[in-house]
Amino acid sequence: SLSSTGAQSCASCHAADNHHAAPDTRSVPAGAEPGHEAGRQAPSLQYLRYNTAFAFAADGTPTGGFTWDGRAATLADQASGPLLNPNEMANTSAEDVVAKLRRSSNAAEFQQVFGNDIFDRPADAFARLRFALQQYQLEDPDFAPFSSKFDQWLEGKAQLTAAELRGYTLFNDPSKGNCAACHVSVGNNGNPPLFTDNTYDVLGVPRNPDIQANADPGYYDLGLCGPVRTDLTSRTDLCGAFRVPTLRNVAKTAPYFHNGAIKTLTDAVRFYVRRDTNPEEWYPTDTNGVVQKFNDLPAAYRRNVNTTEVPYNRKPGDSPALSEAEIADVVAFLNTLTDGYTP
Repeated sequence: SLSSTGAQSCASCHAADNHHAAPDTRSVPAGAEPGHEAGRQAPSLQYLRYNTAFAFAADGTPTGGFTWDGRAATLADQASGPLLNPNEMANTSAEDVVAKLRRSSNAAEFQQVFGNDIFDRPADAFARLRFALQQYQLEDPDFAPFSSKFDQWLEGKAQLTAAELRGYTLFNDPSKGNCAACHVSVGNNGNPPLFTDNTYDVLGVPRNPDIQANADPGYYDLGLCGPVRTDLTSRTDLCGAFRVPTLRNVAKTAPYFHNGAIKTLTDAVRFYVRRDTNPEEWYPTDTNGVVQKFNDLPAAYRRNVNTTEVPYNRKPGDSPALSEAEIADVVAFLNTLTDGYTP
């Protein structure tokens, strides 16, 4: 009821029965208006309550923030984005959203909580709407259940299989998967592991031709340095950087990466370890047969791509950091991060 056509809600892209992630495997969600689509893949909203506002750490590392480019400082800020995005819920203004809320079945309860005159103050009503959406995500235990097989294993209530244990070891091994370098696998502040450090990385994910905006060969989604985020456009060293998401429930939230270019979890792991050893598997070739590596970045920004950390520190002809059997083991481990496990 809060979208321009009544055809899209928050749950259209963040379905509760799929860990508050997209309910389908589209690269990016369709918008409320026919012919429109969101520009990025819809990630899970779970475990975001432990995130913080965007900031640069003491060593200059960009950290925190909500959305793929961290431009929202809070969950309330994040909530207002889709409501006003012409390619998502497509309202024309905050007043437009409030007018829809006033006509909705939630109006009486909204007034009970925030005051009978709240709709006479549209700016305040919109702020309270955003606040309510934020508090739902902060307070409802469904957004951070910690109910996976991995969690039960940590508590001594479940046993991992041999393949899952091998995958866990490879995930953490700095000379193999090295996944834990960004997807931190140890707990913090009394919480079980969140499998993210909430930093940003430039991975050079392939361009996705399924995204409408990419029909324009001059269009590039550069993450931290634009075009959606506008305050860091001068930081060309950050072009192509996107937030490291949690890997909790990753087995259920395909497709992967900000542009949904990789469709399966196995291929997502395979991309990490074969991107540099076998680039022809991921990128197109030009008319001369030359692989166009990192083709979703302008040539000037391809130097930003992470090519120094394991498993990216390889070149064509080298052996990938993980074999196919080891990739399968890592995927087996990642499947243990799905919430709702019943022994």
